[in-house]
Amino acid sequence: MGKSAPEQLKRVLKPVHLWAIAVGLVISGEYFGWNNGWAVSGTIGMLIATVLVTIMYITFIFSYTELTTAIPHAGGAFAYAYRAMGPVMGLIAGYATLVDFLFATPAIGFALGSYLHFLYPSMSVIQSAVVFNIIFIAINIAGIKESAAFSVLITLLAVAELLLFMSVVSPGFKMSNYMSNPMPFGWGGVFAALPFAVWFYLAIEGVAMVAEEVKEPKRNIPKGYLYGLGTLIFLALGVMILTGGLTDWRKLSTIDYPLPAAISVVLGKSNGLTKVFASIGLFGLIASFHGTILASSRQVYAMARSGYLPRFLAQISHRFKTPHWALFAGGIISFIALFTGTTQQVIIISVIGAVLMYMMSMLSLFALRRKEPGLERPFASPFYPYFPAIALLLSALCLVAIIYFNPILSLYFFGGLAVVVVLFILVGKHKVRITGDVLLEQAAVMISSE
Repeated sequence: MGKSAPEQLKRVLKPVHLWAIAVGLVISGEYFGWNNGWAVSGTIGMLIATVLVTIMYITFIFSYTELTTAIPHAGGAFAYAYRAMGPVMGLIAGYATLVDFLFATPAIGFALGSYLHFLYPSMSVIQSAVVFNIIFIAINIAGIKESAAFSVLITLLAVAELLLFMSVVSPGFKMSNYMSNPMPFGWGGVFAALPFAVWFYLAIEGVAMVAEEVKEPKRNIPKGYLYGLGTLIFLALGVMILTGGLTDWRKLSTIDYPLPAAISVVLGKSNGLTKVFASIGLFGLIASFHGTILASSRQVYAMARSGYLPRFLAQISHRFKTPHWALFAGGIISFIALFTGTTQQVIIISVIGAVLMYMMSMLSLFALRRKEPGLERPFASPFYPYFPAIALLLSALCLVAIIYFNPILSLYFFGGLAVVVVLFILVGKHKVRITGDVLLEQAAVMISSE
């Protein structure tokens, strides 16, 4: 009997699944986290930061989609950077992507625990977050099709709830509240607010992590990205502006459940709809929690399959066709972050990983345009080279601002990156051709021939 073929990921995802994954990955950013930006910038300062970040994401997603459709690989930015710039740059992009998704999960876990604590004060925030981790790791192990179907349902509920929120609170909006002390820290506050504005959209790039599980990826991935981004821009601006005009925004700037607190201002905390809203609000958080676990596991799987992480993490469950060891590894990182950090700290570390990954992706796009002009590009970045250049410059601006305002957390991130790169070089991995991965083998041939 011949050797059995290695287990493969199944191609079952359609545009509606991609829209649900894209919006689901991000939508928790509308429920919490962004309001911390008010604390450092005020309402108008945060609005300016959000407009800048929205421009960054529009230009980034239109450019990133070129990479995702040309190289539909579960490694995402790791695969693009490896193919474009070699093993070390691939490692840097992979590290940044891992931090982006692995730390987004516990940040959302904190908010899930906080929402439950708002509803039931006797419930522990940390214990609730740990239980959610365990439940959704199990759901993701059960299978990508089942997982994606769950994403569609939970995302539709989350979007519907945010639309309900906007309709309920809009009559209570007062411009005098919104314009009260709108930029208390001046333009410096705008830069300090950038990481919290990024949180509105962070993780939409995670659609790339399921590229190997998409039917007709070159046609369907652009649809998922573009419909998802349009949905998120509308929800982000609507929720932020309306919430800021309901009451003194300072009261909402440091809590993990700003929307239930805001709706309680309009309806009263004892109103039944306030409790119902807080309960339904869990759907938005669950949608993103579920999505970040899915995306981070695919990144771990792709890097392990390519030899950048221990090989056992690339094993796929024979029964469910999902990377179960990669899911377990992500859960361990999430548990550690929950017990050692705060919501704001974990968000900032996740955002550092995200913006560095965006920079590496745009550099990869420029490099591939130069080195592989004949590469099939079913979706070409519009207004090239201006869109990727704008995305690169705004990502760099965000990174500089985060480092300036958060030097200790930045030191942890870049210190970890330095250790990983040094170990990678010392063991000679930068000289080893990746095997067992067709797309990255093609990249290795290209690199070695130069």
